[in-house]
Order: sequence, then C-alpha cells, then structure tokens
Amino acid sequence: MKKVFIILLLLFISSIVHAEQSYLDVTASGNRQLQMAIAASRSASGVQNPEIVKDVGEILQFDMTLAGPFSVRIVGGNSDGKGIRPGEFDIAPWKSAGVDLLVKSSHTISGDNVTLECRLFDVIKNREMVAKRYSGNIRDLRKIVHTFADEIMKVVTGEKGPFTGKIAFVSKKTGNKEIYLMDYDGYNVQKLTRNSSINLNPDFSPDGREIIYTSYKRGNPDLFRRELFSGVEAVISARHGINITGAYAPDGKRIALAMSKDGSSNIYLIDKAGKLLARLTSGSAIDVSPAWSPDGSRIAFVSDRLGKPQVFTMSADGGNIHRLTTSGAYNVGPRWSPQGNRIVYCRQEGNGFQVYAINPDGSDDTRLTSEGSNEHPRWSPDGRFITFSSKRGGKEVIYVMRADGSGQTRVSRATGDDSHPVWSPRW
Repeated sequence: MKKVFIILLLLFISSIVHAEQSYLDVTASGNRQLQMAIAASRSASGVQNPEIVKDVGEILQFDMTLAGPFSVRIVGGNSDGKGIRPGEFDIAPWKSAGVDLLVKSSHTISGDNVTLECRLFDVIKNREMVAKRYSGNIRDLRKIVHTFADEIMKVVTGEKGPFTGKIAFVSKKTGNKEIYLMDYDGYNVQKLTRNSSINLNPDFSPDGREIIYTSYKRGNPDLFRRELFSGVEAVISARHGINITGAYAPDGKRIALAMSKDGSSNIYLIDKAGKLLARLTSGSAIDVSPAWSPDGSRIAFVSDRLGKPQVFTMSADGGNIHRLTTSGAYNVGPRWSPQGNRIVYCRQEGNGFQVYAINPDGSDDTRLTSEGSNEHPRWSPDGRFITFSSKRGGKEVIYVMRADGSGQTRVSRATGDDSHPVWSPRW
C-alpha cells in the first residue's frame, strides 16, 4: 500500500513551554474561553495563494474550536504590519480587540512543495509562545496544519493534541462493509479492504502501524492483521466459530478477542501471530468486546452472565471479575480512556443507544449523548476527545466530541453509512 503520508521536514525555530503552569492556568479566568484570532496566512513570495490561505485558516479554526477552551475567528487584512515575526507587526490592535492568542503564518510554494511558517503569540503579555516551519508536498498541507494545531495544544495545555491522528472505520458506501481510513476531521479518505464482504471492528496497534479486524471474506468471522503502509495482511485467528472484537494489549504483543471455538463465546488471549496464550473467561455466558486498561493490568468486557449484557472488568489473567455497570438493562462496547480514569460504553435506551462514561470503580456514571442513536465510542490518544457513530435523522455517520460530551461534531464527509470508528495513536 502506498504510504499514507510523505515524510515532512520539520525545522524547529523556537518553542517556549511554560514549565510550571500552562497558559490556561495563567491567563484564563474561571471558565472564560480564550479569544483566539487566526490571521490570514501571508505569502512569503508576495503573491497570495487563496486556496492555501483558506485551508490554513479553516483547518486551524476547526481544530481549535473542537478543542474547547478557545473562541476562534479568522481575520483577514493586514492592518498590523507586513510580517509575522516579533517586531514586524503591531500587536496593540489585537490587544485592543480583546484577543488573547494570535496565530500568524506565511507560506511559500515551490512546484509541488509548500513551506509553512506558523507562530503563536500571547497577545496579553506580548510574547511569542511557539514558532515552527514545516516543509512537504502541497497535498500534505492538511497534515502540516494539523501538526501545528497539535503544537498549540502542547504549549497552551502542556499536552500535545491528537489532530494528526487517523480514524479507521467501517463504511457501506459500496454496498459492502469495508474498512476505511481518514483524517480525524473526515478528509483524505482511503479504502483499506476491497473484499466485497463484511468487515468489522478495526483496532489499531499501539504504534499505529497496523490494524486488526474481523472479516467474513472466507465465509467465517476470522480475525486479520493488516500493515497500513505496505498493505500486507494475514489471518491470525480462523478458529471454528467467531473470532471477533479483537483488541491490542498496550504492549502490542498480545491481542484479546472473543472466540467460540469451544462452544460459548469467551475471551481469549493470542499473540500477534495467532498463537493461543490463554483463555480468560469460561462458562455458558456470551462474553465479548474486551478492552484493555492503559497499563495492561485489567480488561473490561461485555457479558450476559446475569441475563442481559452488562460491562464487567477483570484482571488481565482472567481473575478478580467485577460487574461495572449497574444501571440500564443492556450495556455494551466499553473502552478504557488513555489515562485509565474513565470507561466509555453504550447503553440501550428506547429504540437506540446512548454513550455513557463511568469511573473504573463504578462511580460517576454519566450520559454523554442524547440525540439519535449513538454507538461504538472510542477515545482519542490524549483522552480529550471521543469518536463515535450516530444515527441522527438519517444514515449512520462518524462524530467526534469532547470527553465531557460537549462539542459534538460530525466528521463524516460522505452520506454514510459509517460506523465502528477508532482513533489512531499519534503518528
């Protein structure tokens, strides 16, 4: 498979990171949103490229608006001077306009290549916070701008953003359920499987270089592993019965999945080559959907051992099983947050499902969605966001939202049906 991205040349100019406090701690009072202005990108060669200007502004605005603490606007014109570096423009008009953070950028086009220089300014304290220059093929401009958005999150909050990540998902746009890959905001969609069958439940390896998924392409629901950059794939579990809901362990060496080779569906461990390592659950109940804690010590899973599907947790060796969800008659699809402090899952309500989040000890069980039917929640690698699929007045499509349920935003660019999203680790 052709490489998803070309390698970008990232030239470090300057980076100022607050060692003891983030900018939000220092500047934002209460719950006030920081006012961010994105100045229209300037051409370093003097000839403006309207498409570049539009894309840089809109991509940054989308990322920063989703992030939450920012009220973002794009500002055109050049009333503050000609340059983007400290001393080359007047910051006073921005301060008078109530701006807290200012993004300045310039671009240069040379053939098929683009160089983008981006700078973030603290307007209140009149200082540059971070400056970066990126060079790459012009078709990778979105990747470049998302990379700077990640840097903004790092310097403002202390942790890098997830905006360069990919989302793998299932789509029926061809009439069959195939696996696709897209930028987190729905652009640059790539088709990964082409077997005209049913393909389900993709999951990324911890290094983001491969996925596992279940496919019926050989007639049985078998588990496959696929390298994203080369396209090489292999079946890793084709045992009699189901081989479904596979999930990589944090160490990348083990995979938990549900198999029914011995009768009922139970949770097993295999290695990356498919060698059986252990059986974690037993009995006549249906046990599916294993989800690892970030330290690899525990696994959440779904079981109907008490009559209706509920979420349970157990030690990674299959011991110490506890029921997690106690409200709702039908709870499925758990996923542990990267910080280990929350577990998202879906609860059946009426004719559909809603996304909930709960602490690993069963406390603070909170509903995050309410509109339509919402399923398959998965965390972003930084734990700030959740992607999920939703039916809201039509076909199923992919959304993202903040971890508290706010900022729900559709990212599917096609008509659907799209489902089973999973956010990649950082690349």
